[in-house]
Amino acid sequence: MVYKTVVTLGEIMLRLATPAYLRFAQTASFEALYGGGEANVAVSLANYGMKTRFVTRLPQNDIGEAALATLRKWNIDTSTIIRGGDRLGIYFLETGAVARGSKVVYDRAHSAFSKIEPGMINWDVVFKGAGWFHWTGITPAISEGAALVCSEAIKQANLRGIKVSTDLNYRKKLWKWGKPPADVMPDLVSGCDLILGNEEDAERVFGIHPEGVDVTRGDTMDAKAYESVCRQLMERFPRCKKAVITLRGSVSANHNSWSGVLYNGDQLFIAPTYQITHIVDRVGGGDSFMGGLIYGLHAYPSDDEKALQFAVAASCLKHTIRGDFNMVTVEEVEKLMTGDASGRVAR
Repeated sequence: MVYKTVVTLGEIMLRLATPAYLRFAQTASFEALYGGGEANVAVSLANYGMKTRFVTRLPQNDIGEAALATLRKWNIDTSTIIRGGDRLGIYFLETGAVARGSKVVYDRAHSAFSKIEPGMINWDVVFKGAGWFHWTGITPAISEGAALVCSEAIKQANLRGIKVSTDLNYRKKLWKWGKPPADVMPDLVSGCDLILGNEEDAERVFGIHPEGVDVTRGDTMDAKAYESVCRQLMERFPRCKKAVITLRGSVSANHNSWSGVLYNGDQLFIAPTYQITHIVDRVGGGDSFMGGLIYGLHAYPSDDEKALQFAVAASCLKHTIRGDFNMVTVEEVEKLMTGDASGRVAR
């Protein structure tokens, strides 16, 4: 089946990770990869055979070229990426183990993307042949210019009848440019048809939380408790037709439970829960969920429950893959959906 192009907008970064489980103070080298929320979603969708177009701003230097080559490797349409600025954003990753959580240190101030401004992107070209636009809450957190460009994109997509999705993705370390997310995000989210968040995003950004539960204390609850979160999101943002929550339980840095719920205004669907007992890399887990969800909603247009199951299974597999990108196929995801988690060698 041929689907319309999915467009994503955001910053791709150089990822410098300590090898194995070394701490920053121990390592003598870093593994260099590339990644970023919206780019990760685009790679997932391209792996599922969908046409994807990633929009960003890259510096005109060798590091910018390397990031561009990485996107092209995964069959991403990079034709509308603009060039300029002095540097690519960087993030450093220290992978945690057992009771020690992972750490991320950002070095993305004054990056090429942080200096993006309205009017730099030709949305007529970007949205040609597009049927879906995705952004995350990371983009407006980067700078005022990035927030304004994100708003510009959402409004242009709305005018063209293109479906818009967001992952709220609250990042406390990034909101430094002057306005808090509560002053910026509502206007952006009001233009969205689908809203994704985790157990804390709705609380931190909009003050919405499961009734009778304080997620900031780490309270546990039945997945059904999140129906109230979904309903509150849809009441506040009437354009939204589907609200989705990812559910992560952290037993340790290496063992998480993973599931999700989807509410479409009529029914609440709850996905199976996976026990991910030997995590290789959890960075990009939410992005792999979003990529799986967008694909699932296209592949199973009348079955929200199956689309949710695809998203959860896809992101479960991402935890077994090093790097930001979820390098799995539709067949591998659907195999896990059937209950085959044996990990047997495919011969």
